[in-house]
Parts: sequence; C-alpha cells; structure tokens
Amino acid sequence: MDIHWKEVKLEDQELINSYYDKEPVRCCEFTFANNLLWKPFYDIAYAIVEDSLVFESRGHKNSVSFPMGASDLKKAVDALLTYFEEKNEPFSMYLVSPEQFAKLEELYPGKFQITYDRDEADYIYEKEKLLTLAGKKLHAKRNHINKFKATYPDWSYEAINDANTEECRDMAQEWWAINNDGQGGEKAEEICVAEAGLVYRERLGLKGGLIRVNGKVVAFCLGEPCGKDTFVVHFEKAFADIQGAYPMINQQFVEHEMEGFTYVNREDDAGSEGLRKAKLSYYPAWLMEKGNVSIKE
Repeated sequence: MDIHWKEVKLEDQELINSYYDKEPVRCCEFTFANNLLWKPFYDIAYAIVEDSLVFESRGHKNSVSFPMGASDLKKAVDALLTYFEEKNEPFSMYLVSPEQFAKLEELYPGKFQITYDRDEADYIYEKEKLLTLAGKKLHAKRNHINKFKATYPDWSYEAINDANTEECRDMAQEWWAINNDGQGGEKAEEICVAEAGLVYRERLGLKGGLIRVNGKVVAFCLGEPCGKDTFVVHFEKAFADIQGAYPMINQQFVEHEMEGFTYVNREDDAGSEGLRKAKLSYYPAWLMEKGNVSIKE
C-alpha cells in the first residue's frame, strides 16, 4: 500500500482543516495549530488515505491516527492494515477515543483491543462552571480570585493582539528563567511552542488573553476551537509569586474569549502529579480517554 506521507506545513492548513470540519473531535491533539506548532518536537507526518486524514507518529514504533472524515471508514482502515502488513510491522493506532474504538469494533468485531493511557486523558470542563466558579467545590477558587482583586486593584485583562504579543513573549521567557531546572525537556519545548503560537496567532486562528498587574504582563493564555462545542486551552502561563494569577487568567480567558462554547478542554496532565492535582481541583465534567489500538493476538 503506497501512502505518501508529508510533513505538516503552513500551506496545508486549509486541506487539513477541511477533514477536521467533516469529523469534529474534542481531542486536543487534533487541531491544525497543534499539529504545526509541535512538529519540531514530534516526528509526525500526514497523508490522505482513502479520502480520510491520517497522521503517522514515528517514535519508538510507528503508529497511525484514526482516519478522520472518511466517507468509507472500512476502506481507510483496510488500507492502513495493508500498509502495516507490507512493512512487516504490528498494527498500531494511537489517541483513539472510546467512540472511535466503537466504530472499529462495529466494522471488525473482536479484531482489535484498546489500552487507555490515563496520562493522555484530556480534562473536559463545563464552560459555565469555569466562568462562575459556583458551588462549594470551587469555593477556594473564588477566594483566590477575590484575594487577587483585593491585592492588585489595578489589574486588567486584554485580548492578545499585535501590540502586546512581544510582551507575552517576554513574559514567557521570564517564566522560563524562573522555572527551568537546567534539564530542558518538556517545559523548554512548551515555551518554544507557546512563543511560536504567539507569533503565528492570527494566521492559525488562535485566541489569546493576558492579565496585567502594575502594567506588567503576569499571565497569558492561548487556545482555539476544538470540535463544534469545545474550546481547547493550549498554553497557560502565570508567575507563581503573583498569588491568584493562575485562577484569574483561567476565569477571565473563559469570560472574554469563549462565547458560544459549551465545554473547555484543558488538555492532559502528561502524568505530572502537580498538573493532575491542579486540573482535578477544577472538577472536570469528564476525562476524555485516549488509547492505543492493536490487533488481538
């Protein structure tokens, strides 16, 4: 099976988005901005297979994504099965949702198995709850915001635009100088990607917001629509010594940039204990599972 894999480039935006529009999903990885911005750090490529969008991840083992926008899903999956057979490699499909696996099970009863990875599960929240922070469970979040407003009465919120983008980039670099542990790794990659997102914000359709204290940017967010009813927050950075800055940018970004959306995807926790605790403290509506599919032995 001859599949022509291609590197994701800016000029591919319209083509890739046309398939996302056919089959919208809430998964944080499947947006064009995410595909392009993380490209330098992940060895992925894309192809159109039987009129469906498929990505190939070339990490420690080759794996493909679930075919998106397929007019005939079975033809697309059959083509991928043939591709792995001809390469003499075990079939592997990554970031597969329970709904997608159900489609595979319907087409190929008993052929596949799925293993879910808790570290990859996206946290999905009701937008209204992140906006109002109503109820006993979120009482502490409201207190953090009220204390922030009392401590910094001159605070302000702004949408990110061409005039303040450089200030956000400067803030990201300052955040990195404070928080880097000399190891590089994922934090370094995320700062590089966030800066690229700021630079290409308008071209990629990203929305951003920032918080100022005493005129200085102390927090910012970047995100975009993901699926029909969900907005995904890709990047959120704040100075930890500004107490309440994180819950403040979280709530203000929802208030100003997410009109018309029902849910907010705040991505996964990548297995970080600290991130997991922080994300759970906002009481997600559900965790969107993503798993790896293989052929049953």
